[in-house]
Amino acid sequence: MQQAIAVLDSGVGGLTVVKEVMRQLPREKILYFGDTARTPYGPRAADEVVAFTREIVDYLIQYQPKMIVIACNTATAAALEDIRQRVDLPVIGVINPGARAAIGRTKTGIVGVIGTEGTIKSGAYDLALKRLSPHVEVISRACPAFVPLVEDGNFRSKETSRIVSDSLRNLRDSAMDCLILGCTHYPFLAESISEAMGTEVVLISSAEETAREISTILHGTNELAGRNEMPIHQFFCSGDPKKFQEIAQNWLGEQIRLTPVVWQVPHIGA
Repeated sequence: MQQAIAVLDSGVGGLTVVKEVMRQLPREKILYFGDTARTPYGPRAADEVVAFTREIVDYLIQYQPKMIVIACNTATAAALEDIRQRVDLPVIGVINPGARAAIGRTKTGIVGVIGTEGTIKSGAYDLALKRLSPHVEVISRACPAFVPLVEDGNFRSKETSRIVSDSLRNLRDSAMDCLILGCTHYPFLAESISEAMGTEVVLISSAEETAREISTILHGTNELAGRNEMPIHQFFCSGDPKKFQEIAQNWLGEQIRLTPVVWQVPHIGA
């Protein structure tokens, strides 16, 4: 059986990474876990996020994936190194790829980062950005209202636009030319975020760069899927399966309709 790329997230946000992996690597099997019963991770203590991430990884390991992608910025900040020490597989997160993409795009050297309380408090993006470009100026803001909007499937309402605009009001007058969407849920709100920030600010999602990193690693280990293999994806969620499936099918669109999918609810996280 074709080994899968295991992708985990606190909820539906990691689907933004899945969509890009499906686009760049259409023959790869996806094994996705969204911890929708315990979302959001952002307000939780770091040790609790580590415990949840360990539990999900332990569950996914039984399916013998060839790689683990922590597609949650909060979990990446809190648990990436811990998971790397616990499993004998390549494990990547989404913070370093997002930082690389921003440094490659900024012209002013001023980069904004929005994320959950946990991600912003960790300073993980500040460290990643300054490691790549020591003189970059980083402006960070937590936007705790965004994840609940996405998990409810509320992407484009007037109320969503108002909440997004209010949350970003203090960032609009800065000289940033790039804004990192430092939570994989946030691309679902990209339209409202762009309206709030203006067209001169480029929104950076880590999904595209993360998918490139996945491709590079698998190519280097000679583990890319064969050309003639048709993947059967598996999607797990710990909460309401109906809402999760509805959001996933809406976001992934044609890409998920091209391949068979198995939807399951595991007995963890409830």
